[in-house]
Amino acid sequence: MTTRSLRPGTLWPAIVARTAHALACGALRPIETVQTTLDDGGIRFVVRQVSSLAAKPVQDSPVRQSVADPFLPHDPDLFVADVSPTHFALLNKFNVIDHHLLVVTRAFEPQEALLDLDDFTALFACLAQFDGLGFYNGGREAGASQAHKHLQIVPLSLGDAAQALPIDALIEAATFTEKVGRLPGLPFEHAFTRLTPGSPEQVAVQALERYRLLLEAVGLGSMDVGGREHQSAPYNLLATPKWMLLVPRSAEKADDIAVNSLGFAGSLFVRDAQRLDAVRRIGPMTILRRVTLPRSDIA
Repeated sequence: MTTRSLRPGTLWPAIVARTAHALACGALRPIETVQTTLDDGGIRFVVRQVSSLAAKPVQDSPVRQSVADPFLPHDPDLFVADVSPTHFALLNKFNVIDHHLLVVTRAFEPQEALLDLDDFTALFACLAQFDGLGFYNGGREAGASQAHKHLQIVPLSLGDAAQALPIDALIEAATFTEKVGRLPGLPFEHAFTRLTPGSPEQVAVQALERYRLLLEAVGLGSMDVGGREHQSAPYNLLATPKWMLLVPRSAEKADDIAVNSLGFAGSLFVRDAQRLDAVRRIGPMTILRRVTLPRSDIA
């Protein structure tokens, strides 16, 4: 292993230690929330009302790309670990969930570029060290706030005590014989796959192959931009060592409620009480339907 690779058992202690340091020096700016749950479509959604978002110098719409790259150079007070020769890990400066990790490419790559083996290798190297949910916001309309390619990880659990994820019941109920299938109860276009257990390197290779199949299953292709493969449309990706879920996007927001990848895990964020009331009135699943595409297998 190179000096730019994670050592087993070191990532979680590094996250905890760097969090304490970053809080003490003011580099980490947690956003306090009030949490509630809403049942809709067989999912107990967790909705966090962000009580201090007005203090964040970034609105809930993504940062426009005229601003400086916050990852080049990165804030050393937020640095957690070297993950691989191609990626390093930072704390999310404005975190809503504790110990929210960013897995960032060392050299600039565009967020709309397709994920590659280096990306999945870094992601699963991290996920091998603690129980977390990896995700990727593929483009501005999918919730990406920076132009520099970065994956993200939040520790589990996101749901109540009974389930690590609000969508766990749907995942457990899913049955299909091919490599790619769908989750029962999700009324919008998506594709789901289960991964075979293995070493982080083995899972990464399999994940890349399945990622391409997921894109194909929802009708997303690639296009050449400056010699690099880019996505043909925005999407969100959720990933654990056991499965991946990909959802193509049609819009960044519905009824002024922004949705990123975590929305499809059953976790939504709202800026104030008015938007929380809107989620209650409209329903979380309807919010998700309005930012996605109709299922192609339902007439």
